[in-house]
Amino acid sequence: MRGKLYLIPTLLGESEPQMVLPGKVFNVLPGISHFIVENLRTARRFLVKTGVAKPVDQLSFSMLNKHTPRNETENLISPAMKGHDMGLLSEAGIPCVADPGAEIVMAAHRKGITVSPLTGPSSITLALMSSGLNGQEFAFNGYLPVKKSERKKAIKVLEKRFESMGQTQIFMETPYRNLQLMTDLLSTCKDDTYLCVACDLTLPSEFIATKTIKLWKKEIPSLNKRPAIFIIGTAYSAAKGKSTSI
Repeated sequence: MRGKLYLIPTLLGESEPQMVLPGKVFNVLPGISHFIVENLRTARRFLVKTGVAKPVDQLSFSMLNKHTPRNETENLISPAMKGHDMGLLSEAGIPCVADPGAEIVMAAHRKGITVSPLTGPSSITLALMSSGLNGQEFAFNGYLPVKKSERKKAIKVLEKRFESMGQTQIFMETPYRNLQLMTDLLSTCKDDTYLCVACDLTLPSEFIATKTIKLWKKEIPSLNKRPAIFIIGTAYSAAKGKSTSI
């Protein structure tokens, strides 16, 4: 009998697990001894913080990151083939969304291993929920180009996309480049474009605000080294005629 592959949400920062994770996560974790993780140190800290009954040094960890050879993915789920339940953990938030893990999940499907996703904090969905922008039709674009000229071109493309389709555009940046991205958004987007900035989600320092570009130009928040999601679009009421419910 094969084990299950649980997709386990982790914390978005230094918050208390009981405040942001559902009860099922705490019920499932004690029964898992084999984990596939993006960052070993972060994973160990998370498991200790959630109060896993087994000592951490008795748990088995396999690494999954951008350096993992693609032909190794099926080997990583070998414990599940032997009947052991496994847990897939990202460094922060939910696995497989803006995060490594999809190849592991696909390998599990190929092998007939049951995949069980657990609910938990996702900075992408939390930001969209709280933005006031169109949540009926949206796209997550990951990271924008690092080079300034290319990044500004990408911003223009995304702005045209929501103008023509009513599709809210979501993206993110490495925290230490937040200010550069914010500066480019203010200099590139039209004054009436809405921008939502959501950072430190689920943490005591959480900040979420949606304003037009014109209003953002009057005051830029301190975003340096704070994990953030950026969203541009039109007010939901203005986009309703262009969107389709899902």
